[in-house]
Amino acid sequence: MYLALLVIFLQCSELYAQGKVYQVFTFNGVKIKVEPSDKVKNGAPMSIICHADISKNTDFQLKHNFTFFKDGKLVFMTISDKEDARYEIPVAKSADTGDYECRVKAGDKLVISKPIYVWVAGMTKPILTADKKEVSEGEIVKLRCELPEEVPPLEFYFRKIKTNSEPIAKRVAEQNQNFSEMEYYVEAGDNILQFDCFGKRQVKSGWESSQHSNKTLVTVKEPFRNPTLITTPSNNLTEGDIIEFQCSTVAAEMRGIEIIFQKNRTILNSVRDKKSLKYSTLATQEDSGEYLCKVEQGAVSKTTKLNVFVSELFPKPTLSASMTQLDENKDLILNCSINGSRRANFSILRKSSSGDILLKKSRILAIKVNVNDTGSYTCKAEVKGIVKESKPVRISVYAPVSKPTLSVVSGSPEVVLGNPLQLICHSVMGTPPITFTFYKGDEIKKNVTNDTYATFLDEDIGLNDNGGYKCDARNNHSSGVKTSNILNVTVIVPIRGASLGSVPYGEVEVGSDTAFLCSVKEGSWPIHFKFFKKTDHEELLHEAREYSDRTIWHKKTMKRRDTGTYYCMASNRASVDVRSHPITISVILAAWQKGVIAAFVLTAMAGAGAVALWWFLSKGPSMEMSGSALAPSLASEKLTRPPSDGNYYSGSGYIEDNENHMKSTDESKGPDLESAEVDYTEVEVSTLDPHRAPEQKGTETVYSEIRKTNNDSMENRHSQRIYGHPDAT
Repeated sequence: MYLALLVIFLQCSELYAQGKVYQVFTFNGVKIKVEPSDKVKNGAPMSIICHADISKNTDFQLKHNFTFFKDGKLVFMTISDKEDARYEIPVAKSADTGDYECRVKAGDKLVISKPIYVWVAGMTKPILTADKKEVSEGEIVKLRCELPEEVPPLEFYFRKIKTNSEPIAKRVAEQNQNFSEMEYYVEAGDNILQFDCFGKRQVKSGWESSQHSNKTLVTVKEPFRNPTLITTPSNNLTEGDIIEFQCSTVAAEMRGIEIIFQKNRTILNSVRDKKSLKYSTLATQEDSGEYLCKVEQGAVSKTTKLNVFVSELFPKPTLSASMTQLDENKDLILNCSINGSRRANFSILRKSSSGDILLKKSRILAIKVNVNDTGSYTCKAEVKGIVKESKPVRISVYAPVSKPTLSVVSGSPEVVLGNPLQLICHSVMGTPPITFTFYKGDEIKKNVTNDTYATFLDEDIGLNDNGGYKCDARNNHSSGVKTSNILNVTVIVPIRGASLGSVPYGEVEVGSDTAFLCSVKEGSWPIHFKFFKKTDHEELLHEAREYSDRTIWHKKTMKRRDTGTYYCMASNRASVDVRSHPITISVILAAWQKGVIAAFVLTAMAGAGAVALWWFLSKGPSMEMSGSALAPSLASEKLTRPPSDGNYYSGSGYIEDNENHMKSTDESKGPDLESAEVDYTEVEVSTLDPHRAPEQKGTETVYSEIRKTNNDSMENRHSQRIYGHPDAT
């Protein structure tokens, strides 16, 4: 029974589950729009509407969370079961301009609309205020322009409006506030001022400007009036008249008032805390021009200008000279005159750095000149107290040049081939400027104008240069040109190609003499030769000074310690040492010394052989038996070792002195042994018979090597040929 009830319950539960429906929805999209449009006038109402397009599987109620953003910032949010939401802005302002978007969330699903740009056209009218309504010239007025309903960043423009002139605007950018301030300096002449301002903001389409603010009126007071400038008797005068200037002003407060009177940039007179200034002078033609009367108080400055014309009373005098360039001890006449032959007081002067020197109060001056009279001269003329000066005249008095001297700057009249040669031409006397001309042979090389000397650098020095050098000197003296003596310069050829040789060359016998020859390929004489031997330091052996390209040094009695490497060095006045390649000299034993040694060795060998023979014969039969046993081997063997090895040889020998001898079979002797000549000695060897007393049975020939000395050294001692190392570079 219970089982039946359980089955019925399970079937009912299954039928109930099949009858229940799940709520399913999805967003098809979210859109945003603006009413009445996305461009709204400032002050008009505006609505931003967000619509969610949702699909459902059944008709069930769904809560929607709407969020509105402007330029990424939250501005409004609401929850509704409807698919639309509105963000109402009753009065739109320019600050409401921007990008709007809405986000709709239902359940765990969120959808964001595409943004829409809303432009609220027009800005609010700015408000302008001034801290003062009345100011004095030179004071500061402070203005404030404000856009109360606008949001920064903003730009403010202040305008200063003067009567009958264009407004002057100043711009101020504000990044963090909706107002700006500006200070204006009130200049002289700003009687009544008006100010206004306007603002700008940046929108996507560009810049948008606000209306102009209210105009603010500022009244300006004058601390003093413009100055007046008058002249007496008038502003048109003649030289010699007295002219008087008067500059004055009217001020409410004289304290701090300063009056300055000037011509161009030059201040002629000034006063302080006074209402007027006077200045008078004797009129000259240089007094023509523009004069200024300037009144200053604090930061205020006012100026009045006046032009004055002074006509000429008489022209400037003219100074003429009989000659402007003349020889010393000649006569000079200076004449001062005025165009129109007007009577005047004349004086002739000479210019000097310490001041003018009066020569004569007259219109004519006649003098006999010397060199010290060279200089500038002027004359002055005076009429009615007016003094005028002529233009200066330059007078040059010349002394003749002395005969020039030509020399080498370095002092010595010689030059190394390839080096430049610098010459100097000098005249002790003569009025500058002096023109110097340099000659190489008959060819002009250079012209130089200087005071007392000139230099010439010749960079083209050759061995074939002929004719020497000379120079001319001349100035404006009538005596003409003076010529120096001819300077002959020696061209030093540097040493090149030193080489060293010797006789004999290579090997020298002890006690003999050796001649060393050092020579050069080219070089100017005399030449300084030095001979050196290389040791642990450079050892100077001999030196000589020769007027030749070679020298011979005879070294007497060579010794074994003279073995070594030699070289020579050559130099001349070119101061360049040239070194030869080295040569090697070996000092060996003389032939007679070798003979004595050989005789001593042979004598010792003969004595040793005699003693050995005596010892052998004294042994008798026992030695015969041993000798018989050794005979076969001795007969089949050649003796090749030298006698000093202790073997016994019998027989006679000889020395071959020709070229067709056998060569040594010892290949390990080294280069010295391979190059040495070898003597061979023939030796007879006896074979012992075991049954008889020792006697000669047969003879075989063996060769022992005896090294020869090089007899060429003796031949070289009598040779006149010099063998040398290849040339040094």
